[in-house]
Amino acid sequence: MSDFDPATFETINVEIRNNVCWVTLDRPQAMHAFDQQMQDEIRSTWRALRSIDDVHVAVLTATGDRAFCVGIDRTQDMSALESDGKLYGTSNNFMYDDPGDDLGPKSCDLWKPVVAAVNGVCCGGAFYLIAECDIIIAADHATFFDPHVTYGMPAVYEPMKMLQRMPLGEVLRLTLLGNHERMSAATAHRIGLVSEVVSADELEATTTWVAEAIASQPPVAVQASMRAIWAANDLGRHDALAMAPALLTTGMDPAALAAGQEAFTSGKRVEPRIR
Repeated sequence: MSDFDPATFETINVEIRNNVCWVTLDRPQAMHAFDQQMQDEIRSTWRALRSIDDVHVAVLTATGDRAFCVGIDRTQDMSALESDGKLYGTSNNFMYDDPGDDLGPKSCDLWKPVVAAVNGVCCGGAFYLIAECDIIIAADHATFFDPHVTYGMPAVYEPMKMLQRMPLGEVLRLTLLGNHERMSAATAHRIGLVSEVVSADELEATTTWVAEAIASQPPVAVQASMRAIWAANDLGRHDALAMAPALLTTGMDPAALAAGQEAFTSGKRVEPRIR
């Protein structure tokens, strides 16, 4: 956590309230494209949140309503275009460090729920971020696309990650059409990428409700449940079930179980929101 000092951050804003950490991308002049500084600030935040027990849930969003994130900042120098042929300045192409290692919460070993509030254009390298979020809520004007092939770059890491969130045919279409088509928020909802679509005016309130509802529940039980789901998704059913006893045991908090039993026997029930 030594490099986690939100007061010094220049590309993201970090605010903690009601057990929820709001991480807001803040490079509007670049449509929230990430540069090395943003990568560093995001990574330090995800890593720090692992040990801040008051934070039960994180929200990832961006300032304004034009864009969520448009991937890597292409106005920066691209060493791949230099005459030595070295990819991003590495000694050889197999030593490449992908930006996704810094951007994705799971890649940074954060196993607390992350809710994405997508408030505009979401494309290319932005998929590093949303592919590793647990719930995605979109404003009705949000769009999704991957421009890599249009600009002569192979799309590799992003579609691999998005296969965890979208059907194969949709990933292929999104990837191969490049800039020629954008997926609407409504289509993203229909295929299961997005769990809810709301108006831009409702996005913050809806996201707040979802995040704070999750945060109100025992965090160890929530995190164990989340890890079980991701393990099953990553490993497959058989291998994940082999991990299930360890996850179940680790996620059993006697104090939370006692409080849950007391709440159940009291007869009081949560009034659910119907989606």
